[in-house]
Formats: sequence, C-alpha cells, structure tokens
Amino acid sequence: MALIDSQVLEREIRIAARPEAVFPYFIDPIKMIRWKGLQATLDPRPGGAFRVEINGRDVARGEYLEVAPHSRIVFTWGWEGESSPLPPGASTVEVTLTPDGHETIVRLRHHGLPNEQMYLRHAQGWDHYLARLNAAAEGRDPGPDPMVISDQPHR
Repeated sequence: MALIDSQVLEREIRIAARPEAVFPYFIDPIKMIRWKGLQATLDPRPGGAFRVEINGRDVARGEYLEVAPHSRIVFTWGWEGESSPLPPGASTVEVTLTPDGHETIVRLRHHGLPNEQMYLRHAQGWDHYLARLNAAAEGRDPGPDPMVISDQPHR
C-alpha cells in the first residue's frame, strides 16, 4: 500500500440504510459503542467533546468541528496519554454521508496523520471499525469486538 504524500487516509463504504439511519452512529453514544468503543462521551456540536474509550486501553479524544445532520460530521482526533505520538486534536476526521437510492455512501477522510506508521495503524483501525459500522447501521449485530482487551466486557 503506497502512502500518499499528504498523509490523508481515505475510505469509502456502502451501507444498505439511508443517511438518516447512519448519521446517529457518529453522534449518539449508545449507537457509537455498537460499532466502536466500550464507552463514549459525545457532544455533537461545534466545539463539543468527542471521546471514545476504544478497547480498554486506548482512548480517542477530540472535538466536533462540524455537524450537518444526515450529511457530514467533522471532528478532531488523537489519543490520550502523555507519550501519545498523536495527541488529542492532532488530526481531523471528515465523514460524508451521500444518499444513493435506499443506501448511503460513507466517505471517511482522516488527515493530519504525522507519519507512515500512524497512517498504517489508523488504516487498519478504520477498515476494522467501518466494517462494524456497516453491520450495525444495517441492523445486524457486529458481534464482540476482537480489538477489545480480553478482560474488558464486550458490548
């Protein structure tokens, strides 16, 4: 996989659900943890908190920059911890939801990743979690998250 110069990670998936059904999975803490995380604190408004305890060890934190119902969500992203190579707010995630018949095209752009290692780690993570989003938003059970630390409860 070649790394693009601008360090922008891009992914696109198609979900068999309308944008109105997909959008809440990015702003509602209960829906968020169906596909990503053990606990979420979300305040979906510009300047509002975005914090997701991913797996019992890693916590993603940032703030919402833009929330356009059913079409676009932008939030900053980074990892809590004093030695984090990507501190909270250091990168930005843009998600657009485009209706296509009874389906939604979800486009994710994660930019500001500082190096190839961070790019590759986040590519693996987003591939994993977007597949789980697809299942949850289509009304299927994504099952236990294999990335959760084994002594944490699965949700």
